Amino acid sequence: MKKRIVACPACAAPVEFKLSTSLVTVCDFCHSVVARADKKVEDHGKVADLVETNSPIHRGLSGKYEKKRFEVVGRVQYQHPAGGVWNEWYLRFPQDKVGWLAEAQGKFYLMFERRFADEAELPSFESLDVGHRFQSSAESPPDKSSTGGGYVVAEKGIATAATADGEIPWAFRQNAEHRFADLHGEGDEFGTLEYSGDRPRGFFGHEVSLADLRLESDGWASALPAGPNTPALHVNCPKCGGPLTLFAPDQSQRVTCGSCHSLLDCGQGKLEYLQTLSGRGIDKPLIPLGSVGKLFDTEYTVIGFMGRFAVWEGKHFPWTEYLLYNPAKGFRWLVRNQGHWSFVEAVPLSKVTQRGDRADVGFDGREFKLYDRGAAHVQFVVGEFYWRVTTEEKVHTSDYIAPPLMLSFERTMTDKGSEENVSLGKYISVEEIEAAFNLQDLPRPFAVGTIQPQPSRADVWGMWVCFASLLALLDFIFVSGALKQPVAQFHFFAAQTIVLAWPILMLFGRHTFEVNRWSNSDFSPYATSESEE
Repeated sequence: MKKRIVACPACAAPVEFKLSTSLVTVCDFCHSVVARADKKVEDHGKVADLVETNSPIHRGLSGKYEKKRFEVVGRVQYQHPAGGVWNEWYLRFPQDKVGWLAEAQGKFYLMFERRFADEAELPSFESLDVGHRFQSSAESPPDKSSTGGGYVVAEKGIATAATADGEIPWAFRQNAEHRFADLHGEGDEFGTLEYSGDRPRGFFGHEVSLADLRLESDGWASALPAGPNTPALHVNCPKCGGPLTLFAPDQSQRVTCGSCHSLLDCGQGKLEYLQTLSGRGIDKPLIPLGSVGKLFDTEYTVIGFMGRFAVWEGKHFPWTEYLLYNPAKGFRWLVRNQGHWSFVEAVPLSKVTQRGDRADVGFDGREFKLYDRGAAHVQFVVGEFYWRVTTEEKVHTSDYIAPPLMLSFERTMTDKGSEENVSLGKYISVEEIEAAFNLQDLPRPFAVGTIQPQPSRADVWGMWVCFASLLALLDFIFVSGALKQPVAQFHFFAAQTIVLAWPILMLFGRHTFEVNRWSNSDFSPYATSESEE
């Protein structure tokens, strides 16, 4: 395409349109939004300053995706309804095709617009709800690897277009509200429905890594994750002047000061004081903030620590959570509940089946049984967090178990939308935590854990088989008359009784273990039998 260069109507500086489909561009000199008209350009006002997010992507960067070269030509920063901002980058591919690269919470989603057929029936924004499933009936996008199959709504909300930079392939207006619904599909498929006109526009693609984008030149060096030991940012608390260390400054939205217990906002490029939290009831983290540990072949840095609780039958059930961060992998959690640990990571909502009023769900070929439903409250926060957490935060939860795994659903409701996140927890022993973070003498659990696996019986059963075989041999030698002087049978009879009763004792032990596992659940499969006893 032939580039078009015009004079900015606000300052007369040269403004370049590289994309034939660009409707507006932002002047690099005066930061005015320059919009294309029929025969001239128009000044649509100045944009606000961009929020510094330390993104590895920047305008002018080039790369290659699936053998097709691209150039980053612009971006829009959106204000999320729950707080914080995310970047939406625009990539120019051959023949002026535009890719939409969304960047949020350390993840990247590359999407292309698909046009829906005129006769396609699409849900209205008002009728959508989190968990809604539908089939995508749209043209195949440039990304041929996308199946275009079924999708599930993971988030619905109203975002605000905060500011912009470079060329924008739509009519950007600062502070304009945008109704959207984020979708999860099969595998790593991702999509967004945007309700900005008479009919929604659909954008579909995949979650991608920085390596998938094959960024070049200076961008390649800056975009490569450097690992968990990247130098931290040292700043001072704006309230008390105390030292603060930010381990993920480009991702964090909230941080707390350990000196004065101030809750600080760090999502606008600088620290701002919000409120002073109560210093009472804050547990000391068993894994200190800043610790680096290796779990599942990946090194993570502990950047946040929070206490949460649920109320059941008038009793408080507290637990603690450690936020882990790795630049390449993103965020993970370590959860400690009643002395038991689990490693938690987010999974796509679309991979969960059999939702609704049923007491079980399917995931990855396994059946998970409902363990509890309720509300989780935040008791205290320490360190950094990637969302705008407060001690008044409350989310609706549902937990399903298939030991040693747990599926947890958390639904958040706001005035501008709703969101449901799903995470998968995997049981980790105390010994594994100690080895990963080079710790000693962590407290051991006493009660049975919610997803604690059954104790291994293999060695015990092997000993039972050996002992039963030996007893049968001795019985043949001493009792059946193989020797000329048979011995009394009483001791052998007692031993045989114990050996034969062992399987029954083992089954009883397993039953007792499961009953104890479900003792704090309203959905225990043993509740009826226990009440009859």
